[in-house]
Amino acid sequence: MMATQKAGPRAVSVYALAGIRLFNGVTGLLAPDLLIRRLDPDREPPSPVAVYAFRLFGIRTILLGLDLLTNRDERLREDLRDGVLIHGSDTATAATLGLSGRLPPRTAALTTLISAANTFLAATSLANSGKGKRK
Repeated sequence: MMATQKAGPRAVSVYALAGIRLFNGVTGLLAPDLLIRRLDPDREPPSPVAVYAFRLFGIRTILLGLDLLTNRDERLREDLRDGVLIHGSDTATAATLGLSGRLPPRTAALTTLISAANTFLAATSLANSGKGKRK
């Protein structure tokens, strides 16, 4: 008889990252103007290109958030490894836009900090996902 092993609980950092992804994804998909105005408050109406981009990345971000809630074991670790790269790239982009003056300093600092926090959550979740696997 083969015993089945119940998957362990997810780390709080996984749930936090999934929640952030789902919130940002739904907002980007359904209300991109809210996010665009935080980045480019002086442009009225918001650029159609920005609306397209936020909706495009909104659905991607929703799916990535759902993956964190539904995938397990090695697939979840792959999602978290991808997350470190995704959020690390977001952090570098926000910082670069700020340093080049293409975003206002306050907006650049905030978006860089938020992206860095997401990178930290992904890295922490990944590091914790291997614990308990070794004998």
